[in-house]
Amino acid sequence: MKRFSKFLKNFFVLFVIISVGWVIFYRFVPVFVTPLMLIRSVETISDGEVPKINKRWVTIEKISPNMIQAAVAAEDDQFMEHHGFSFEAINKAIEHNKRSRRIRGGSTISQQTAKNVFLWPHRSYLRKGLEAYFTVLIELFWTKERIMEVYLNVIETGDGIYGIEAASMKYFGKHASKLTKSEAALIAACLPNPRRFNPAHPSPYILRRQAAIMRMMGKISPVEFHKTSLPKKTKHKHR
Repeated sequence: MKRFSKFLKNFFVLFVIISVGWVIFYRFVPVFVTPLMLIRSVETISDGEVPKINKRWVTIEKISPNMIQAAVAAEDDQFMEHHGFSFEAINKAIEHNKRSRRIRGGSTISQQTAKNVFLWPHRSYLRKGLEAYFTVLIELFWTKERIMEVYLNVIETGDGIYGIEAASMKYFGKHASKLTKSEAALIAACLPNPRRFNPAHPSPYILRRQAAIMRMMGKISPVEFHKTSLPKKTKHKHR
C-alpha cells in the first residue's frame, strides 16, 4: 500500500507539472494539431479513405470582429465576464433540454477550448473532470484574447476543416478578416454540428439560427480585448 500510495503521489505531481507546462507552452505557440484532428484522421483511414486536415492558423488580429462577436453570441454570451464556467448557461441548458429534443450544452468557450486542445470529444465523467481542470488552467495562464484566438483556430468547422480561416476560405472564398456579420453568424450557426451543416448552403434551420445569432449580436456588448487608457486629444483650430 505504501508503494502504491507513493506511486499515486508521484503520478499526480508529474501530471500537474506536465499539464501546467503544456498549457503555458500553448500560451505562446500556435496549436497545429488537436486530439480531435487525430481521431478524425484515424476514422477516415479506417473507412479506407485518405485523411484530410484543412487548417490555417491566423492571429486574432486577422479574424473579423464580426466572427468573434458571432461566436460569443452563439456559444457563450458571458465569455468576457466569467472565469471559465457559467452556471447561468448550465441552468439554461438544463431547462431547454427538458422542453426540447435538441440537446443544448452549457459549456463555455473556455471549456470548449480546453476540450478541443487537450482532450478527446467523447463524453465521460473522466473527460468532464479533466475538462474542468484544464479550463481552470487556461483561465489562469491565458488571457481571454488568447482563449478566443485558440478557440477560433482549432474549432471543427466542417468535414476535415478546422478553424475560422479555413472555413472562411472554403465557404465564402475570402479571408476570415473579411467576414461580414451575416457570414460570421452562418458559420457560428453551424458549429454545434459542422459536419452536417454547410454555411454556404444553409438549411431553413440554420437560417433561423443565423437570424437568432444576429439578433443576439446586436444585444450584447462588443467584444474588446484592447482598451485605450487615454482618450484621443482633439485638435483645436486657431482663428
